[in-house]
Amino acid sequence: MTVYFIGAGPGAADLITVRGQRILRQCSVCLYAGSIMPADLLAECPPGARVVDTGPLTLDAIIEEISAADAEGLDVARLHSGDPSLYSAVAEQCRRLDVLGIDHEIVPGVPAFAAAAAALGTELTVPGVAQTVTITRVSTLSTAMPEGEDLRTLAAPGATLALHLAAAQIDTVAADLVAGDIRPILRSPWWPTPAGPPRRSYVAPLPTSPGG
Repeated sequence: MTVYFIGAGPGAADLITVRGQRILRQCSVCLYAGSIMPADLLAECPPGARVVDTGPLTLDAIIEEISAADAEGLDVARLHSGDPSLYSAVAEQCRRLDVLGIDHEIVPGVPAFAAAAAALGTELTVPGVAQTVTITRVSTLSTAMPEGEDLRTLAAPGATLALHLAAAQIDTVAADLVAGDIRPILRSPWWPTPAGPPRRSYVAPLPTSPGG
């Protein structure tokens, strides 16, 4: 029995990797977060599979689901949006599985920042402009940013910033950058639904002062 942490990609069912799709089709149990997983991707689960929305579940409850599958010798597909290495809480789940002696494997996926660049028809590294990409997020009520990882500090070197989980705070993002005397061009694709096409929006350039 193995738990597969599968990167489901940025939203469209056909952006999961071939390997991820193959494993998903073979697992008798699938755990996923309902609000960010398209229905046509879940349709790849085999007939009769136990499919569980983990959105309302605690970590303990998720581990209980996995332990029950382990007792029956059933492989588990644990779907995470984007790539499991970014903002997925995979590490805390793996630690719990290590304690229980349950085998697990991570299957990488297409990260959201790569899909965003594709939707915008651009690259994130441009010779003479930026050869470094910083992947980050902004503070939320549930997760504060560590000291020294604020946007003003991260943007100061002039590298490309790829912001995850920040769409609802785009005004705050712009204000922070302007207040730090940093005026890049913001380019942002937005997906209204997980499986829907991206809608493009641009704010370019930022004003020269906080009130501008």
